Amino acid sequence: MPERQTIDELRPHYPVLIIGAGINGCGTFRDLALQGIDCLLIDRGDVCEGASAASSRLIHGGIKYLETGEFRLVRESAMERNRLLRNAPHYVKPLETVLPVQSWLGGIIPSALRFAGFKASLKDRGAAITEAGLRLYDAYNRKVRALPDHRFFGKTRLRAEYPDLDTRIIAAGLYYEGQITHAERLGLELVMDGLAANRGSTLLTYGCASAGDTPGQITITDQITGTRRSITADVIVNAGGAWIDSVNAGLGIASLHMGGSKGSHLIVDNPRLLAALRGRMIYFGTADGRVNLIYPFFGHVLVGSTDIPVKDPDTATCDDAETDYLLATVTELFPAIPVTREQILLSYCGVRPLPRSDGVDIGAVSRDHAIAHDELPGTKRPVLSLIGGKWTTFRAFSAQAADSVLALLGKPRLATTEDLAIGGGRDFPADVGARRGWVMSLAAVHGLSPARAEALLARYGTTAERVARAVAQTPEQPLATLPGYSQAEIAWLCREEPIRRLTDLLFRRTAIAMEGLLTGSAIQETAQIAAATLGWSAERTAAEIALASTELAKRRPRLERAA
Repeated sequence: MPERQTIDELRPHYPVLIIGAGINGCGTFRDLALQGIDCLLIDRGDVCEGASAASSRLIHGGIKYLETGEFRLVRESAMERNRLLRNAPHYVKPLETVLPVQSWLGGIIPSALRFAGFKASLKDRGAAITEAGLRLYDAYNRKVRALPDHRFFGKTRLRAEYPDLDTRIIAAGLYYEGQITHAERLGLELVMDGLAANRGSTLLTYGCASAGDTPGQITITDQITGTRRSITADVIVNAGGAWIDSVNAGLGIASLHMGGSKGSHLIVDNPRLLAALRGRMIYFGTADGRVNLIYPFFGHVLVGSTDIPVKDPDTATCDDAETDYLLATVTELFPAIPVTREQILLSYCGVRPLPRSDGVDIGAVSRDHAIAHDELPGTKRPVLSLIGGKWTTFRAFSAQAADSVLALLGKPRLATTEDLAIGGGRDFPADVGARRGWVMSLAAVHGLSPARAEALLARYGTTAERVARAVAQTPEQPLATLPGYSQAEIAWLCREEPIRRLTDLLFRRTAIAMEGLLTGSAIQETAQIAAATLGWSAERTAAEIALASTELAKRRPRLERAA
């Protein structure tokens, strides 16, 4: 199977080498595969392991970018959000969003200054500028209609719906964004779609690229086995995100394309806070002038995010100061609901792939995307670095990157991706009635309970049919530590998807960690299934358990603040 390709099977030449299997790399890989271009996609880790797994998990139009006059980005983001709601309905869902305000006219002068390009602190976004922004947002939303227009809550209705909100909040706008339930799987499905579309394309996870012994030659090193192979490529796409400059350095290119900003998030188990949100996201301004968010996530609450400059993305972690800051922002919003460190199930941190902007406040750096052009030393072979971008606009950015590659190769575009369903989003039931019928049919055909069939549909979209067919071959045996999962389901993932480490399974192929279900016992139990399916030795299994345990410990913040 192409998705089980090993480094020993790599060909000596590929038309395109894509370095980095974050969301931009995955999207570009699928797009080029659809054009009949053989691509090798590699990543030093797993698919969507880095910043693409550490976002706020929103598919959003970026209403805050209106403040800096980035209308093109907002328009593109709104259109791409609505496309994803249609193309990936199994993972991208509408999310009602509340935008609270503390005054009627606040922020007009700072907003005007920021819009004109001047530096100005904006700590109060009043009802007037909020309403103006939402009206413009609605107009962009209508370009590819998928969500209703906004409406406004006055103080009476706001207090009725949100009695625990800070009493300084006098009104709120209600509008719609998108939430991505399982970002890592959506990235994987893009790759799997690309592999299915073009059997000449290849994925190699845990592969690192560096300059070879002769000009134009690239050495690929398997990070797990240590095996090396030399290849060449006509075009190299550097989709390394915040690591773009270090990837280029490994190829012998001195570049200074990237800045970087780390964003940390918390997943909190607080039933009272969850109930207070009423199923909606609250996108709110904080006392320091930033805009933060809080919304329901897998039965818990996701809180984010920070925005802190960082020079080395490998050093980024959610530290004590960030944890305290995020907990404090929740207190600003809901002063009567205590949120403590003991309630934090998980924290995570990623580095936004921002363009280098020395001397500019990190919050003002554009979140737009661009492509930088370099060459492999001693050759004319182009290296395209994909700078910036975000989850919402990955398809448009991938199309731009693919068009650039096609132009360099002298090849035509054969297919577009604007209306192309992704993975388990194909033939996804369109409404509640259709979903109920789909679930009941799946349950009846494969001898599952309706609840089990519903869980599989939520996890895999219409790919659930393949999973159900596999698990139905033997009596379902729920895991002792994770009764919502079965042994056959975990084995299917290990057998059918590119899993090379236990962390791939626990942190990306499933939402076990994000659901707050991962424990030491669960790591042990799933490791035995993975080992039996993938043929790991006892020594390899022990190493995988240790690695997964270390990764879990990194995401569990200390209960006491460090001195």
